[in-house]
Amino acid sequence: MNLLYTNDAPGVDAPSWYAASAARRPEHPHLHGETRADICVIGGGYTGLSAALHLAERGFDTVLLDAHRVGWGASGRNGGQVGSGQRVGQETLEKTLGPEHARRLWDLAEEAKALVRGLIARHGIACDLRAGIVHAAHRARLGPELEREAAHLAAHYGYETEYLDRAALRALVDSPRYHAGVIDPGAAHLHPLDYALGLARAAAAAGARIHERSEVAGVERGAKLRIRTGAGVVVADQAILACNGYLGGLFPEVAARVMPINNFIIATEPLPDTLARTLIANDMAVADTKFVVNYFRLSADRRLLFGGTESYGYRFPKDIKRLVRKAMLEVYPQLRETRIDYGWGGTLAITMNRLPHLTRFDGNILSASGYSGHGVAMATMAGALAAEAMAGQAERFDILASVPTPRFPGGAALRSPLLAAAMLWYALRDRL
Repeated sequence: MNLLYTNDAPGVDAPSWYAASAARRPEHPHLHGETRADICVIGGGYTGLSAALHLAERGFDTVLLDAHRVGWGASGRNGGQVGSGQRVGQETLEKTLGPEHARRLWDLAEEAKALVRGLIARHGIACDLRAGIVHAAHRARLGPELEREAAHLAAHYGYETEYLDRAALRALVDSPRYHAGVIDPGAAHLHPLDYALGLARAAAAAGARIHERSEVAGVERGAKLRIRTGAGVVVADQAILACNGYLGGLFPEVAARVMPINNFIIATEPLPDTLARTLIANDMAVADTKFVVNYFRLSADRRLLFGGTESYGYRFPKDIKRLVRKAMLEVYPQLRETRIDYGWGGTLAITMNRLPHLTRFDGNILSASGYSGHGVAMATMAGALAAEAMAGQAERFDILASVPTPRFPGGAALRSPLLAAAMLWYALRDRL
């Protein structure tokens, strides 16, 4: 099953509110014939676009190939949350990796948020960047855990968040579903497709050559790499794999450790301002503590963008709107009469330990993927770190690359049944 085409038409954006509201998308040509480059980047999401931009700014002759359009995959479809830290909490990282390594991962994540903000400011990317994420406990027993984590971040990392009891949280997020929460003012949210398109414009302006609708069919390894598409070849000294959930069978070594999963989002009709401001009073994004996370925020035109729900296979459900609306009404029953205007899905990628998988092959191929739903900032950062490593400064790339990434049981061959079993288990656990 090729997830590049399983649920989507070639080169056509998902039927999302993001695609409907995004800035004009420039066309980039197909790759035809043979071309040479210092570095070939495979994949036009945040990782690849960030890598291409940073490489071009360093003077490397860079070619980026995408099977569809830049920002077409998860980078143009996600919840738009620019989260703090890693997908795994700092106390867990300290126990599994040690305090020093955990601190380095925290520092990289903080730099990742600053990088996103800096790129937006430096390149004038209009993507509706707004501050803050609220983390909401979906079970009463999880409130003290959020409070303890907030205290730990303040005491050991100097990072200030604000704990909210049930009443204080209800004043900000008018849902009966949640018991406590934490405001993270240093996090943010944005229009993910406009951000991706802004990175693409910046990369092209810096000199990167972008080729869309140019799916990579194979990579011939060696001192000189030959990256083949259906109509052309890139001969390059080095390459970066930036495919995440859409890697397919291109590099089995990565596929064994990075599993694609689907997630889904709906967008309501524009809401009256008074209603919108009761749903999320402070205009921050919200993410809850479920393993299959519910995440939501208000758009610039006052729609509620609500994401979540589990998927037990790789084909999108026939009625995404109906599926996600059910989850939305569990959080906001007052929206029962609200029309749903958009519903779409996308494919991200997770790892066993929920940390990014960065690795290298043969000395001249780097790979970065597996952001586990935490990729807006970390994928942007991973692209910048890959560019640094290609330029001979690999120390920071190696902070992430040195984190062990276990193989999924059975490898890629058992992905579909393993995914179904895992999502069923976590969905049941979320209900306990």
